[in-house]
Amino acid sequence: MKYILSTILLFFSCFVSRNAISQSNSLPDTTNTSTVDLFGNAYTYPQALDEEKGPMQPNGLTAWEDKNMFTRVYFYPQQTGNLRVRLKTKAPWNSGRIRISLDGSAQGFEVKVNRTSDYVILPAGDFMIDSPRYHYLEIKGLNKAGRYFPAIAALLLTGDAARNLKFNTSAYRGAASTHLRYESPKDSIIAWFYSEVTVPPGVNAVNAYYQTNGFADGYMGIQVNSDTERRFIFSVWSNYKTDNPKEIPNAYAVKLIDKGSNVFSDQFGNEGSGGHSHLVFPWRNGTRYKLLVGAKPAGDHTIFTGYYFAPENGSWKLLARWDKSKTEGKQLSGLYAFVENFGPNGDDFFKAYYGNQWICTPSGTWIELTTCHFTTTAGPVKHPRYDYGAGVENNWFYMFSGGFKELNNLSPHALIRREANAVPPDIDFSSLPEQ
Repeated sequence: MKYILSTILLFFSCFVSRNAISQSNSLPDTTNTSTVDLFGNAYTYPQALDEEKGPMQPNGLTAWEDKNMFTRVYFYPQQTGNLRVRLKTKAPWNSGRIRISLDGSAQGFEVKVNRTSDYVILPAGDFMIDSPRYHYLEIKGLNKAGRYFPAIAALLLTGDAARNLKFNTSAYRGAASTHLRYESPKDSIIAWFYSEVTVPPGVNAVNAYYQTNGFADGYMGIQVNSDTERRFIFSVWSNYKTDNPKEIPNAYAVKLIDKGSNVFSDQFGNEGSGGHSHLVFPWRNGTRYKLLVGAKPAGDHTIFTGYYFAPENGSWKLLARWDKSKTEGKQLSGLYAFVENFGPNGDDFFKAYYGNQWICTPSGTWIELTTCHFTTTAGPVKHPRYDYGAGVENNWFYMFSGGFKELNNLSPHALIRREANAVPPDIDFSSLPEQ
C-alpha cells in the first residue's frame, strides 16, 4: 500500500511539474514584474460589444456573475521560459473560486479569493511560454458564494518570459489602424481616383471600415456595421475646423447636390465635420468591388462625386455628389487607404486587399499607382499593439490588424510596391449616372 501511495504521489508531482501549472512556495522575483491591466488587454466571451453594460470596465473585470463567461488577457512575450502569474483581485461581495489557464489549455491553476473589500495579490500559477508571440491567460469562474465572482484589475507577470514583455499600456481597446499612402506624380492634376477592394472569406469582424479612396478632402470605402448590416460610404470634410457640424457657418458648409437611390445623407461630426452619405448594401466577402471618386472645380468650390460598381448590379451607381466650399477649386490630392476598427472589439481580426489603383487627369490620361508607404496608429507609447501589417499578395496590396494572431511584418513608413497591371479602367465618364 505504501509503495502504491508513493508511486501515485510521485506521478502527480511529475505531472504538475511537467505542465508548469503548480504554485511555487518560493517568493516571486518582483524586480521583473509587468502589471498587465485588464481593461486594455482583456476581452470577455461570449463577446458583448456594448462595453458600457459589460463586465469589462476601466477598473478591470467587475460585477461578473455569468459562470459561462470567460476572459482572455493578451500579452506578447519577447522570449520563452517560465511565467509566474499573480492576480490583483478582490471579492467585496463574497468569496469565489476562479481558474487560470494558458492559451486554452485543459490544465490550469485554481485560485480561491476570500471576501475582502481591498485589492490583494494572490498567486495564480506558473506557466511555460514556448514561443515569442501573442499568448493569452484565460480566466474562468468556478464557483461563488454570492452573486458575483471576484473582481480582477490586473495580472502581475514575472519570470524569464516576462522580461521586456509587451502589452497594451493604453486605454484604447480597438485594434490599431493601418494606412497605405499612395505615391502619385507630384505635378499631376487628379480629376479621378479609382481602386478595387475585396475582403477575404472568413474575415467578418463588425466595426470594420475598409477605406479605399481616401483623399485630402474626404474618404470612401466599405464598412461592416453589424452582423446583419454592411455599407458603402462616402464623406467629405468641411474646411471649418470643428467636431460639431452645427457650428459650421453657411459659407463653409458641405452641401448635398445629388445622391443615388436608397442612399442616406446627413452631416457628420466628432472627427472634423462635413457631409456624410452611405448605402446599406450586402457586399460579400471574396467579391471584388470597384470604387471611384471624382473632383471638379466650381469657382472657389469643388464638386466631389462618389460612385461604386458592384457585380450584383453590373453597372456604376452614384453614392453622392457634394459641393465643398473654400477649396479654391483644387482637385484630388493626398490619396490613401486604411483599415480601421471603429469599435472596442480589438480582439477581432481585420483584413482587406486593395488593388488596381489608378488616377485620371482632366484630359483623360490614366496613371497607375503602384507604390505606397505604410503607416499605423500603433506605437510603443500611444497604442502598444503589435498585431498589424501590410504587404503584397497576388499583386494586391493588403493590410491587416487586430486579433492578436499575426504580428507586424514591416516597419511604419516602409515602402511597398506592386507590379503594374498596365490596363487602365474602362470607364466612360460621360455615361456615369447623375442620380
